[in-house]
Amino acid sequence: MRMLSHFLRRMIRAGRLELTDADGRTHIFQGAPGPTVAIRLHDRRLHWLLALSPRLAAGEAYMNGTLTIEKGDIFAFVDLCAMNYWGYATHPLARIGLVLGWLARPFVQFNPIRRARRNVAHHYDLSDELYALFLDSDRQYSCAYFTEPGVGLEQAQEDKKRHIAAKLLLKPGMKVLDIGCGWGGLALFLAERCGVEVLGITLSEHQLAIARSRAAAKGLSERARFELMDYRQLDGQFDRIVSVGMFEHVGVPQYRAFFDQIMALLRPDGIALLHSIGCMWGPHAIDPWIDKYIFPGGYIPALSEVMPAVERSGLYATDIELLYPHYAETIKAWRTNFAANRARAAALYDERFCRMWEFYLSCSEMAFRRLNHMVFQMQLARDPFVVPRTRDYIQATERDLKPRRPTLVPDRAAG
Repeated sequence: MRMLSHFLRRMIRAGRLELTDADGRTHIFQGAPGPTVAIRLHDRRLHWLLALSPRLAAGEAYMNGTLTIEKGDIFAFVDLCAMNYWGYATHPLARIGLVLGWLARPFVQFNPIRRARRNVAHHYDLSDELYALFLDSDRQYSCAYFTEPGVGLEQAQEDKKRHIAAKLLLKPGMKVLDIGCGWGGLALFLAERCGVEVLGITLSEHQLAIARSRAAAKGLSERARFELMDYRQLDGQFDRIVSVGMFEHVGVPQYRAFFDQIMALLRPDGIALLHSIGCMWGPHAIDPWIDKYIFPGGYIPALSEVMPAVERSGLYATDIELLYPHYAETIKAWRTNFAANRARAAALYDERFCRMWEFYLSCSEMAFRRLNHMVFQMQLARDPFVVPRTRDYIQATERDLKPRRPTLVPDRAAG
């Protein structure tokens, strides 16, 4: 316990952590005034595991029930840890872990097609019912766009689709490629509301089946097609290319190939839109718990890692927008929905899975709320002059894409 105590004394600079160790002794770690969280350890191995590899061990211990929360909840515990991140990051043991994580990057991000399919299946081929418990009705599993306070998740996800469509400068009849189409929500929106032909590609057989079923139900199977395919396997030419929430699975070694392929698939007057989570603090080590349990092979890129690959491909970045608070609010809505449906999630899987998902959502929200995550939308073109000289067109197109309410005609016979 001596090693862990030394670690936590250095780490906790704000708030109060009350820790009861596996031998029943309580230790207090306190910094500047802040929230109080109390935890209990039920395994003596955590006395050294939490000091040597806190990012992995804390999540595993909570999942396995060997770390329990006695005051507050898991979100409060993760918040306290995020609040004290710099106390953690400057500790010598943490520095060693970060260096080892950095050295492991090339191996973790090696992402040939077969491995990419396996990684995608690990997360996206979970039960349909699970995602229905916390996502919006269109199953948008990416950052929503909250245009003003008080907007709900359903509206914010609708507004996200309109925002993306506006940046694509679509015209009826255009051919659009959606890389990493998920359950098909964006592709169906573009086909139905913008009159374009969309090809959505995914590596998830589960998502593919649902996307095709949704297109058939809407009578859009001719205008919105879906295929099980890696972006590296595709040929042809498209007027527009969009990718939302997929780039995080590409991996830095494949960035050049990704943007070279965008360049090859895009018509000379074409426009592409890349929507991805990004890291504001530059290149970094991969979170070991997230890599092991949630998104194997995933990586959150820094713009400094992305732009060199864009430039070498010959593409122009014609617009870059950074969205800071939006994903924190999105995940908060997901976390709230999951909590409200936790019993149903436990019936689908088990308590350990529910604790894993709670830890995942809590860590993800804190990454955007207190740490280094943001979302970027990067508009790309082969010819920079195909995009209007000002950004006014975005809001104008968003207004045009809003559903029009039917006009109520007064009943002349009334009265």
